[in-house]
Amino acid sequence: MSIPRLIDKYGREHHYLRISVTDRCNLRCIYCMPEEGMEFEPSDKILTFEEIVAVVRVVAGMGIRKIRLTGGEPLVRKNLEQLVAMIACIPGIEDISLTTNGMFLAPKAKALKEAGLTRVNISMDSLHPDRFKLITRGGDVRKVLNSIDACVKAGLCPIKLNVVLMTGLNDDEISDFIRLTLDRDIHVRFIEYMPIGHHDAGWKNLYMPLARVKEVCAEQQWDYEPEAAVQGNGPSENYRLDGALGSFGLIHPVSEHFCQTCNRLRLTADGYIKPCLAWTEQFHVRRVVGDDEAMRQLFLDALGTKPENHEMSHFLKNDVTISHAPTARRMSQIGG
Repeated sequence: MSIPRLIDKYGREHHYLRISVTDRCNLRCIYCMPEEGMEFEPSDKILTFEEIVAVVRVVAGMGIRKIRLTGGEPLVRKNLEQLVAMIACIPGIEDISLTTNGMFLAPKAKALKEAGLTRVNISMDSLHPDRFKLITRGGDVRKVLNSIDACVKAGLCPIKLNVVLMTGLNDDEISDFIRLTLDRDIHVRFIEYMPIGHHDAGWKNLYMPLARVKEVCAEQQWDYEPEAAVQGNGPSENYRLDGALGSFGLIHPVSEHFCQTCNRLRLTADGYIKPCLAWTEQFHVRRVVGDDEAMRQLFLDALGTKPENHEMSHFLKNDVTISHAPTARRMSQIGG
């Protein structure tokens, strides 16, 4: 039997699946979750490790090669290294990465690497302890710095730092983050604030287009050149300062969307396929676990609803002429 590939109607081949293992998090970052009032799924609604592995086995046969484990905060899920080891055994899977806030990473880094984790992305939106605590509503930046050191020691490279730029909050730290790349093999990725799950226009007060990063480089009189793709780089537009060990990148889904090269699908912690981060369409995969043919068809059906682009720029311009209904889920409920 010929197994279909995950190619949508726009010719985009999908080989990347982002899997949320929990909707819970130990922090409440201002762009991801409200401070209060979040309703979390009961444990029996969350996919088990065995169910996740069953999904990955099927989609690996359809061309999925890269897996990213996300949340919420994935390391609040107990024994995550066991899931990593289970996925690492699946034929066709070549890369397993993790997006984390770094609070629990340092003591887990070695075990995750030994289980088969390839690399990590660490969210770190400020280098200043007080400001970091404000943005994350309680986080300790020292734990993140310790996690970076633990990942270097464990060989979890490349290490990427995800920085959501926000007007008036951390936009004065652009040069400080870029300086981190000078003498360490660290890849800083500046990310635009996205209107995912926001029911009002308040996000626009914090939104900053990433053209500002290049302006800062000019102000600092830094020479930089386009950088060849870093492993697992995805949509980042990358640069390296002259003589730097690391690099910095720009991920600008709002001001300059990269939907034409999108190669990813998402699986939420409660078992839904989301073909596009921004829109409401989702397909419940848990009900077909154990029926490989039905699961393949469900992924194809989901891919058939994927739009040509997410139209996030329309929200920025107050343009209501959008083609799909925006998702009501917050980022933590989808998976970063």
